[in-house]
Amino acid sequence: MEYFKKLLDLLKIEREEDRQSYLKLTESTSVSERRTNGLAWYPIAIRGQEMSRGDYVTVEVERTTHQDISHQLRFGMPAVLFSNHEPKKDRVEGTITHQSGNRLKITLRTDELPDWSRDGKLGIDLLFDDNSYDEMQNALKTASAVDEKTDEGRLVKILTGEKEPTFKKEIPPYVFPKLNSSQQSAVNKILAANELAVVHGPPGTGKTTTLVEAIKALIKQDKKQILVVAPSNTAVDLLSEKLSDQGLNVLRVGNPARVSERLMSLTLDSKMSAHPGMKDMKTLKKQANEYKNMAHKYKRSFGKAERDQRKALFDEAHRIMKDVGKSEQYIIDDLVAKAQVITATLVGSNHYTVRNLKYNTVVIDEAGQALEPACWVPILKARKVILAGDHCQLSPTIKSNEAAKKGLATTLLEKCVAQHPESVTLLEEQYRMNEQIMGYSSRVFYEDKLKANISVAHHVLFPEAAPLAFIDTAGCGFDEKPEGTSSTNPEEAAFLFKHLGQLVAELAAKTGADGKSLYTIENFPGIAVISPYKQQIYILKEQLLHSPALQIYGDKISVNTIDSFQGQERDVVYISMTRSNAEGEIGFLSDIRRMNVAMTRARKKLVVIGDSATLSQLPFYSDFITYAEKLDAYQSAWEFADL
Repeated sequence: MEYFKKLLDLLKIEREEDRQSYLKLTESTSVSERRTNGLAWYPIAIRGQEMSRGDYVTVEVERTTHQDISHQLRFGMPAVLFSNHEPKKDRVEGTITHQSGNRLKITLRTDELPDWSRDGKLGIDLLFDDNSYDEMQNALKTASAVDEKTDEGRLVKILTGEKEPTFKKEIPPYVFPKLNSSQQSAVNKILAANELAVVHGPPGTGKTTTLVEAIKALIKQDKKQILVVAPSNTAVDLLSEKLSDQGLNVLRVGNPARVSERLMSLTLDSKMSAHPGMKDMKTLKKQANEYKNMAHKYKRSFGKAERDQRKALFDEAHRIMKDVGKSEQYIIDDLVAKAQVITATLVGSNHYTVRNLKYNTVVIDEAGQALEPACWVPILKARKVILAGDHCQLSPTIKSNEAAKKGLATTLLEKCVAQHPESVTLLEEQYRMNEQIMGYSSRVFYEDKLKANISVAHHVLFPEAAPLAFIDTAGCGFDEKPEGTSSTNPEEAAFLFKHLGQLVAELAAKTGADGKSLYTIENFPGIAVISPYKQQIYILKEQLLHSPALQIYGDKISVNTIDSFQGQERDVVYISMTRSNAEGEIGFLSDIRRMNVAMTRARKKLVVIGDSATLSQLPFYSDFITYAEKLDAYQSAWEFADL
């Protein structure tokens, strides 16, 4: 099928680009550079080992220094244990099977730890993740060969735009007292859909709440297990917790990003350790390990009798581990069968424990950030698919510009919204922003259909406070400076913190009707300072460190890129637009979906600081400035000359 051939070609380009950038980061770099790039743990100490599936050995390790460096070592990733004594020779590959805090477990492709692991400094290096690409590639190949006469074939035809979705006519609409009218419509559309329903959830519209109600209703309706997936572990964690809070039996496949007791109790590991069959398995494992340890004692003796004895002990250990494997599989099957909802990342839905399961319904959350080839991994397990997300916010991260331009940046969610509008429900009521903050985004991205719930429509920091400000730096001489592929604007950053300092002082001085302080340090509003440019973030963070008056508010004030704030919200948001040049070049500020994310993080006050002369090159920004002017929210930075 031509549709999938194109996707396979794009995936191949992306894989190659990803591999090249990985090699660039690793091939000629030292272990400390790899550690800084988040691709290695070094040094590590071995804290324990045990035999595991297929006679492999699983080792638990702990990183003993540099524990504050963020890293990319995650559950399911391929990695290698190495000794820094001879790293090219002393290495053994495996897969990370658990990661939490500064400890991880890695299952090595060997049945015993090599001798070199007992001396020399050890580390773990991340390998290129071929596995995820293989899973996506296999899914696309399978999808292209599906028999179109089957239910799966029909679903493939609908998702690729060749057939229309159908809906049950006879089901009476449910009433969900907790939901507003558009949320209720979304749930009823999901219940009526035979193959496809789409929930379009703009910022703050309660998409997660709607999905949780829909999943509960589907389980009631169909009495069948549901698979719930998302591109990121964080999104999977959120849904897993919310579904479990509603009393559903949730099985979280894979390793949560957030290490909360609540989430850990939903994982397969945790449920297995509580299973009654586990006691016998532990005894057997212990026995196998003892036989193995006895066998190791013969390592230095080379007589025939010793060799035979050693082989007999190993054979016995392997025989016991086969029994362990059968018992383990029985426990896994039992736990999986009892779960009402299975949650995983897109590719994680093909984990060996659940690989062969089929589902009536698969729910893909955050589908606006999901790479289409990854979506086909869970879709092939479904008769019906629910896509939820917002294609007007950030799209997936793609390494290859060529693949992105040729179509990989277009998500399955976008395609389905365009091809099957009858499947889509827009959630129209938002519970986050003052209506002035919401208004421009609603007009540009959501056909002016968004409305602010009465509880938030007029909320502000204090009675006479304005919810929106555009501060124009045109003519102030705040010129941008190129920094590699990024840009900075130190003067704009300095101005932003002076303005923020003034706002914070004003808030600290405010008193309520009772004469008491409106805001103490404890209940101070959360403030986010964001910018599209990474290098500008470094400058903003630096400025914050040198602002003692702001330092006392600690983590109430956070500085980060727009991308890292997707899905989050704060009472006050400052956006440093950064670009200011005579040529009117705005670079990737032209990605207006990223700006949609930025402008919709604020609950009570949004302050945008930028150069109107540069920004107005794009209608999106000139229209925003006009919008601000109409609301009397436009100010020139000159008005603050005495700051």
